Amino acid sequence: MRRLAFLDFEASSLGKQGYPIEVAWVFATGEAESFLIRPAPGWTDWDPGAEAVHGLSRPHLAREGAPHDWVALHMLTVLRDVALYASAPSWDGKWLSRLLRGSGLPRHALRLRDTEEAQRCSVLEILDAGGIPPDRRGGLAAKILASVGKDDSAAGPPAHRALADARQEWRLWQAACDRARAETARPGTRMPA
Repeated sequence: MRRLAFLDFEASSLGKQGYPIEVAWVFATGEAESFLIRPAPGWTDWDPGAEAVHGLSRPHLAREGAPHDWVALHMLTVLRDVALYASAPSWDGKWLSRLLRGSGLPRHALRLRDTEEAQRCSVLEILDAGGIPPDRRGGLAAKILASVGKDDSAAGPPAHRALADARQEWRLWQAACDRARAETARPGTRMPA
C-alpha cells in the first residue's frame, strides 16, 4: 500500500484574504503531527465568527504558533512523497497553497486529493489482494463505503481543530480498510484457488 496521510487545516476566515492558522496530518500508521501557525506579516484578515468555531485567537497564534515558513518547509520535507488526502480538498488546498506561496515555495509542491478516493482505492486493493473476484469488487466496495459514510454522519460535525479532524478522516479510512479485510475473510467470498 502506498504512503498516505490525512490532512486538515483551520483558517483565520473563509474570506478571500483568509490564511491557515493550524495544520495537522495523520499517517496511515496513526502517527501524527500538528502545528499552530504564526501568521505571516501581511496576513491580517481575521473573522471573529471563525475564532468562535475553532477557539484559536490571533494573540494565541502569535505567542505559540510556529513560523509559517518553517511549517511550510517542514511539510515539504516530511510529506513530499506522501499521497495527501483531505475531506474538503478545495478548501484545504486553498490554505495549503497560501501557506506555500507565503513561504516562497511553489504552491503546487504538495497536492491534496479527496479522502473518499483514499478509502475507495484502499478498499479495492484489499479486496483484490484478498481474492475477491473482479466482478464482485465494485459492488462490495460501494457497500463498504456506504457503511463508512453512515458512520461519518453518525459521528457528528467536525471538531474544527486540525488534529481532531485529521484523526477522524484517518479513523474512517481505517474502518473502510477493516471492513474490506473482514469481507475477504468471510467464507465463500474469495476466488477458488
